[in-house]
Amino acid sequence: MSEWMNELGRNAKAASRQMARLDTQTKNDLLNRAADLLEARSAQILAANNQDLKAARENGMPKPLQDRLMLTEDRIHAIAQGMREVAALPDPVGEVLEMKKRPNGLLIGRQRVPLGVVAVIYEARPNVTADVFALCTKAGNAVILKGGRDAARSNEAIVDVLKDALKELNLDDNAVSILTDNSREASRELMRCNEYVDVLIPRGGAGLIRSVVENATVPVIETGTGNCHCYVDESADLDMAVGIILNGKTQRVGVCNALESLLVHRSRVKEVMEKLDGEFARFPVLIHAKPEVLELVELSPKKEASQADWGTEYLDYEISIKVVDSVEEAIDHINTYNTGHSETIVTNNYANAQKFLNEVDAAAVYVNASTRFTDGNEFGLGAEIGISTQKLHARGPMGLEALTSTKFIIYGNGQVRP
Repeated sequence: MSEWMNELGRNAKAASRQMARLDTQTKNDLLNRAADLLEARSAQILAANNQDLKAARENGMPKPLQDRLMLTEDRIHAIAQGMREVAALPDPVGEVLEMKKRPNGLLIGRQRVPLGVVAVIYEARPNVTADVFALCTKAGNAVILKGGRDAARSNEAIVDVLKDALKELNLDDNAVSILTDNSREASRELMRCNEYVDVLIPRGGAGLIRSVVENATVPVIETGTGNCHCYVDESADLDMAVGIILNGKTQRVGVCNALESLLVHRSRVKEVMEKLDGEFARFPVLIHAKPEVLELVELSPKKEASQADWGTEYLDYEISIKVVDSVEEAIDHINTYNTGHSETIVTNNYANAQKFLNEVDAAAVYVNASTRFTDGNEFGLGAEIGISTQKLHARGPMGLEALTSTKFIIYGNGQVRP
């Protein structure tokens, strides 16, 4: 391990011990002060963000990704407000989950404790910098951040503000740190910092997540890409279906809970496509489908689907559309090609709704609602540190509880093991 990584990790570990001891009021005061400073110094943050955006445009970054990178006064206000909302949430640290008395008189329980040092590697979304700090702070952790080079100036400006908030409360500002070295080697060192890092969370595209999973030696919570599906059942309300599809596909395309794949029952495909064609053409949304669907498309751009389209996360104004003959076929297709993120059915058939909920393998499964709701704030968790698509420790939007572990606590009165 390089000397700079050793120092960074050692400092973060020391800060994590202080963070674990903080009472709830101090953590809340820190988050509220950080929120105030973010708004007060928004001009500084926006100036840094404008430099990142200028470089992104010069480098040909796609517009949906530029939107993820961009900060505005309103977005900074929303970030600050999210931080205040996390401050208002119940503190998970110290919660005793259960307490049972054994026949020998021992009282054995489990108590929530911080994870310690949380490292997060993420791409060009500077709001993640503040969101991660807020959640890690409330859960009593220190955090090491490794943002993408596209948002480097924005992230560093935000971290400067967060460090100042820590200093104002006489707390160790190593509770948040950011790698300013944007090289792959720096990322690999962080992935292997077992002596100091307790858990690593990657947030970003498939390539980033695959790299972390393949190279990390520290424990990883895998956040997944989102090949999210909507299935329009034969009993679906047409207007509801169209509204859910448009919201999922066009409200914000560059996010992991955006709709990427549409399945339509054969009995409804003609009327669904008649409605969607004109709506999709306004953006426009490129439709990937087989000829039986494409022949119904007159206004929108279209292309014959390949096998690869069924498993593609477009993160753009594109969608794959497939005709199915039953809810069973829809479920089988989804479980074959999805990424375990978010799936929805539009139906008025209770049995089909329950079958879909019970059999679709994903972190979030909806009936008659948009996949765009898969979000920590929308789920009442405050901000989120990511959306886990794995099944160990945490699954779905990860809020405060996902950033804690548990330990057994045991009360005795002199018992010894025979």
